[in-house]
Amino acid sequence: MSNDRLAEIKQRLQRFAEHEVAGASPLYEHLAGHAATDDDVAGLLLAAPDDQAKPTLLLATAHRLVQAEPLHPLSRYYPTLGGFDGVDRETWPLFRDFLLERAEPARAIMATRSTQTNEVGRAALLYPAVALAAKQATGKVALLEVGCSAGLLLGLDRFNYRYQCAGGEQLTAGPTKTAIGLHCALELAPGAAAPHLPKKLPVAARLGLDREPVDAADEEELAWLEACVWADQPERARLLRSAAYEQRKHPPELVAGDAVDDLRTAVDRLPADAPLVVMTSHTLPYLAPERRAAFVAELARLAGERPLWWVSEENYEVGLTHVAPGQEELSYDRTAQCTLGMVSWSGGQPLARVLATTAPHGQRMAWLAG
Repeated sequence: MSNDRLAEIKQRLQRFAEHEVAGASPLYEHLAGHAATDDDVAGLLLAAPDDQAKPTLLLATAHRLVQAEPLHPLSRYYPTLGGFDGVDRETWPLFRDFLLERAEPARAIMATRSTQTNEVGRAALLYPAVALAAKQATGKVALLEVGCSAGLLLGLDRFNYRYQCAGGEQLTAGPTKTAIGLHCALELAPGAAAPHLPKKLPVAARLGLDREPVDAADEEELAWLEACVWADQPERARLLRSAAYEQRKHPPELVAGDAVDDLRTAVDRLPADAPLVVMTSHTLPYLAPERRAAFVAELARLAGERPLWWVSEENYEVGLTHVAPGQEELSYDRTAQCTLGMVSWSGGQPLARVLATTAPHGQRMAWLAG
């Protein structure tokens, strides 16, 4: 059994190196590629439950351990910790020795932790979709983020946004006086109008639902969130910490619960007279296919009781296909990494739109909506 699990873990590491971080994170591409051929390092993930035994958990664990020993020579390859060195022939041997020398604390982390992400940059993707939903709602909306982690995206109306268009024009949104400024490259598809980008979003209430909500005011929990950021992308880590500090001024309510079974209970905690905007961002891959379908079915039931919009930034195959499989108006180039979609319901029927294709960390999007 362990041999079969180890083989699967090594395959996951190889796929991660070749398809998920290739060209995006040279450090993690290098480390995951080597770990995929190393039984001792890959075998550390055997301490994790099978559904959590992922490359990101191994790399986040190593990142957390280096955080705790910032003077170790390995830290020079970690820009999040002030390192400046690029990958070289010493990187893997140093990483391997460091991690195996700390095998027991590494296993303890992997046995008890799961990869938790709160990608602040994705707010730049969600903002125009939430703004469009609020415009259609014609009033203050209640925000509910499912799979919220620390709930940092619930503060998206307090961030400033700059969208750089291909022709040189820059579009802005959100308040100007804020500690969080996000930049996103914006491409407009032929015939597409620029997205609705208001200076202010009318938000009446906000709530986050997660299996294990993270208290970003707890420095240990925040350190784990930072450890889950790819270690050669310090700007992402900086935004995470800045948003966490900003959130302490306006902490949202976060509740623990299941995305399907506890969705109605979470909705009931929000004002009944406020139109509801439900947000998901890279949440659905953590649900089994049948649970994804159950989640969409529960949204449809709730939409029969109150105005509801679902804004999703997900892989198309785990998102909108559950709502409107085969709809011609949803046809587009599905080689893009992710999809920004919006769904509302009328008379029990879903009205699903693909608004944009997106990069997973909020760096850019191609706006498709007319």
